[in-house]
Amino acid sequence: MTEPLARVEIESIAAGGDGVGRSEGMAVFVPRTAPGDVAMVRLTRARRFARGELVSLERPAPARVAPPCPHYTDDRCGGCQLQHLGYEAQLAAKSGIVGDALRRIGRRQVENPVVEASDGQWRYRRKLTLHLRREGGRWIAGLHPYDDPDAVFDLRDCPITDERVLAVWTQLRPAFHLLPRERALRVAVRLLDAGASVVVEGGRTWREPEAVLDAAPLVTELWWRPEGGRTRLLVRRGADAASGASFAQVNAGVADRLRGHVLALARGHHPEKVIDGYAGLGATTLPLVNDGVQVVAIELDAAAVTRLREQLRQPSTAIAGRVEDHIAAALPADVVMLNPPRGGLDARVTDALQQVERAPGAVLYTSCDPATLGRDLARLTRFRLASVRSYDMFPQTAHVETVCELVPEAA
Repeated sequence: MTEPLARVEIESIAAGGDGVGRSEGMAVFVPRTAPGDVAMVRLTRARRFARGELVSLERPAPARVAPPCPHYTDDRCGGCQLQHLGYEAQLAAKSGIVGDALRRIGRRQVENPVVEASDGQWRYRRKLTLHLRREGGRWIAGLHPYDDPDAVFDLRDCPITDERVLAVWTQLRPAFHLLPRERALRVAVRLLDAGASVVVEGGRTWREPEAVLDAAPLVTELWWRPEGGRTRLLVRRGADAASGASFAQVNAGVADRLRGHVLALARGHHPEKVIDGYAGLGATTLPLVNDGVQVVAIELDAAAVTRLREQLRQPSTAIAGRVEDHIAAALPADVVMLNPPRGGLDARVTDALQQVERAPGAVLYTSCDPATLGRDLARLTRFRLASVRSYDMFPQTAHVETVCELVPEAA
């Protein structure tokens, strides 16, 4: 039920990037608002909270800035959530999001963590995924408005994306007719050390994918994930090994610092054996192997595991499969490193860590979602939180990466 306007003072930023205030004792979530705003808001009430639509500002917050991207305001782009906040306010908001999740969901009594700033606030993204829609006789390639997940607006520029990625998209646009003949596709472009990789999702048949490389000289790898199938490499320029379609350092500078922090924590425990769950291409596995540590790397992507095995030496091993299917057999270990996708850890992973007779000396958990991180920490009652540090991998968005160092309660 939609109600008349309400006057709401915004107090904080919620995990998805909405401002949060209260009206008649009920929490109200209002996109595109900032802590300190006094806003007139049109409410849509649910059972325990309300959604709000910003109508006007009675008093703008001091941290407000003018968003530089016209898509953010004109098209209500859902790719960014915090462009209307100054950068220091963004970092403070993310610190509060993580701290709230650790306390409220994870039941860990901690202060809001430090959030390490990004080296660059703009043009940092080395990967951009767009939704393609065929409307009439033309293609639209863009993103969803934050308040209409079924719509797609035509993207002209994305100021958080590296211009080299956008240059690939410029080459691809005239070649959309060469893609699988579907009304809707999802296409990702990411930078490689040389050239760029393109991953196309959707469609059942694709007659001449090689023509895409002819039309887009900047593309060096073309991957396809057909409807109901697995991602596979179709064509590649040159003889170098394929990069793998699943792994991209979206913000390379911050990723390097985060990885260095995880490795420093691991080395600080002087392990002889490490389990690296969700190991990817081995960015944390290989440095430890080179230190002389025995590492058991577990990764679902079989192609990544094949490449990783070629670089390992005994007794280190790489296992192709799900972490939850293999971690119990891989334990015990001195250190366990975990970097799961947004959905967090399967309960079998936390159960294995809780039940193994000799607890790891440290569990190093890298999370991209504070809510699932909090849920998983609540399950890991055997461990206390020794340190937490967050990283602003995605400026202008509400996303934040967090590294938690867990040690046994008795330690």
